[in-house]
Amino acid sequence: MAHTSPVSGYSSTGQIRLRSLLRAIRNSNVSVFYQTPNLVYSWAENLPDFWHLPWRPDISENELMPKDIASQLITAKNQLLATGDAQRLELSFPDKKNPRWYEFFIDGDRDEEGNIIGVVTTAVEISELKHREQVLKILLREVSHRSKNLLAIIQSIAMQTARFSGSVDQFLQKFRGRLHSLSHSQDLVTDSNWHGAAFRELLFSQLEKYIHPKDPRLTITGQDAYLFPGAALHVGLAFHELIVNSASYGALACEHGRLTIAAELEPDGEGEMDLIIHWKEHTCPPDSTDHPPDIPALHKPQPDTSRFGSAVLLRIVPQAVSGIAHYSIKSDSVEYYLRIPHRNFDF
Repeated sequence: MAHTSPVSGYSSTGQIRLRSLLRAIRNSNVSVFYQTPNLVYSWAENLPDFWHLPWRPDISENELMPKDIASQLITAKNQLLATGDAQRLELSFPDKKNPRWYEFFIDGDRDEEGNIIGVVTTAVEISELKHREQVLKILLREVSHRSKNLLAIIQSIAMQTARFSGSVDQFLQKFRGRLHSLSHSQDLVTDSNWHGAAFRELLFSQLEKYIHPKDPRLTITGQDAYLFPGAALHVGLAFHELIVNSASYGALACEHGRLTIAAELEPDGEGEMDLIIHWKEHTCPPDSTDHPPDIPALHKPQPDTSRFGSAVLLRIVPQAVSGIAHYSIKSDSVEYYLRIPHRNFDF
């Protein structure tokens, strides 16, 4: 790194102190320049390697710096000389890969009477700080975007739940359950640094309140695909609706019910693989005594598509993932089929 020593001319003690200071500067990301009041360079310490110029004491600003940066520095130094006020600038230098950012502090070297007898410029590299600031801005924009999407989902859930609720208490009960479902899925997405959630951990997060993973009534098979954030939130909501219905009226409401959940990959006909989620319940027959006395048997022939739960399963979730869904309820079984295109997951 080019430098011209300013040590000479000081007392022995002063030279030791100055040499120590200069050594400390050379071990840092700080560069120091000294100029006379007419802006002629006298010396410099710890110049960065990317300034590939032979140093000489009378080098001009335009020779040492790119022209646009030199112009800004000259203006700032003239402002110092005119007003006596220290100046500060942040400037970007072109480099091969990424720009190199420096913060310049420009101050006067004054005599005992306070007159400026030299210009001291300190340049501190802040490239890493600038990079972190840029990353933080990107992350904040991403958080803002995702927060708006999440709020839109919550608003939709609130409006549709209210539409299909007969009372305030019923609304609060259903809305609270759906918010908890969304919260569990959101926790998984957040814990993964917004990458998404694995199929099984998403499913278990919704199931754990209703059934133990090792319950003999439950079978889970197939691929543990990794769902991207938007798909994870919506598929989690679909699981919630299916689980609540099953626990209230279906396979999870009776001792001998059976629930099978499969996730398989299937060609989409265009060289990619789609994820097929197949939910199948074998419930207790309508005349079975296996149902608890306060839970009716499930015997509706088809899902009521006017209800919010069915709307989630047949419209909201498939639209969110650009997929296809089928939902069938019979007297002794329930089936739900969701086809998720490849752009919503990885495996």
